Amino acid sequence: FLVFLGGFLSLLRPPSVQSRENHMSHCKFEHPRCGSLGFLPKKRTKKHRGKIRKFPTDDQSQPPHLTAFMGYKAGCTQIVREVDRPGAKLHKREVVENVTIIETPPLWVVGIVGYVETPHGLRSLTTVWAQTLGEEFLRRLYKNWYRSKKKAFTKYSKKWTEGEGKAIQVELDRMVKYCSVIRIICHTNMRAIKLRQKKAHVMEIQINGGDTAAKVKFARDMLEKKLPIDVVFNQDEMIDTIAATKGRGYEGVTTRWGTTQLPRKTHKGLRKVACIGAWHPANVQFSVARAGQHGYHHRTEMNKKIYRVGKADTNNGTTDFDITEKKITPMGGFPHYGEINEDFIMIKGPCVGTRKRIVTLRKQVKPATGIDANEDITLKFIDTASKFGHGRFQTFEEKRKFLGPLKRDYNKEVEE
Repeated sequence: FLVFLGGFLSLLRPPSVQSRENHMSHCKFEHPRCGSLGFLPKKRTKKHRGKIRKFPTDDQSQPPHLTAFMGYKAGCTQIVREVDRPGAKLHKREVVENVTIIETPPLWVVGIVGYVETPHGLRSLTTVWAQTLGEEFLRRLYKNWYRSKKKAFTKYSKKWTEGEGKAIQVELDRMVKYCSVIRIICHTNMRAIKLRQKKAHVMEIQINGGDTAAKVKFARDMLEKKLPIDVVFNQDEMIDTIAATKGRGYEGVTTRWGTTQLPRKTHKGLRKVACIGAWHPANVQFSVARAGQHGYHHRTEMNKKIYRVGKADTNNGTTDFDITEKKITPMGGFPHYGEINEDFIMIKGPCVGTRKRIVTLRKQVKPATGIDANEDITLKFIDTASKFGHGRFQTFEEKRKFLGPLKRDYNKEVEE
């Protein structure tokens, strides 16, 4: 009778109480594994520049437009903005957020590629190159530019002048007739940014929207022209970033996989995995955490919001609320990068890769539908204080007004 009564009373208890009693609330014996196996093998990537494995789905009802771009990571800063989320507790309140600055000089369009669909995927049908190709692009074709004869594309460029370019028009007509996917070949402008590298980064950018004839005409009109960032992306847009992460070399299991440290008195070290497998099968399973390469992996981050698309040669660090005339470059420049003299985009949060690393920017593949994606961004303040120290001043003029005349200024006047 007592057993029956106890079982009957247990049914009268709320389900929340029953669930708390049935499920263990701690991790003494079981817990989810450390690290995801979906990123195996964790080794150094062969692609220094982020590769686009999938472009956004083509919608022919839209006008022709580009779907990707390239830029160089400069560094991070902080901004102040007002949240615009009706119904949220932070609505109409100011927040401080971390943003990443990516310098995006205009790209050069140097070619057009047409692809046909096959049962085994896309196959390139033909390629049309521009008549004039820059030295930055030609350097990419040679291993030793200094000792080479620099004869690449010298014969091909004559096709544009022989017979009024009939050979080129034949290839463009073939694209219109047979191809279903049209992409342009672009390379970065290495002379516009102050990097050591002279070889340009080259990539294909797919054209979405319109039929094949409209895509080919759109690409043909862009040959040998500069492609600015504001043609591809706009403010408040969600994009994906693709790049190689920061390399960290050979690391142990605790750093690489986040496994639990063993007790302090453990023999032969405690930053280890206690048991790496059973006696049989007599091999180590792939799912066991092991030491090895950490970092410099190819990664894609999805749905990063653009806070600003800045133009060069303007006061691109000024906002409607902070009328101080200043540029986005902080005092003293971005650490290990320098000054930003070209166009740039500002995205929310961090971005993979080190400074100066090439970052591939792509239109979102999986459209975000949350309230964050539809929010309009209004920047109130952009921090341009020095990133080397504590950063008391936003501009050099503000620093001079606060400190007044210095001894070195007096000595300069005496010498003059």
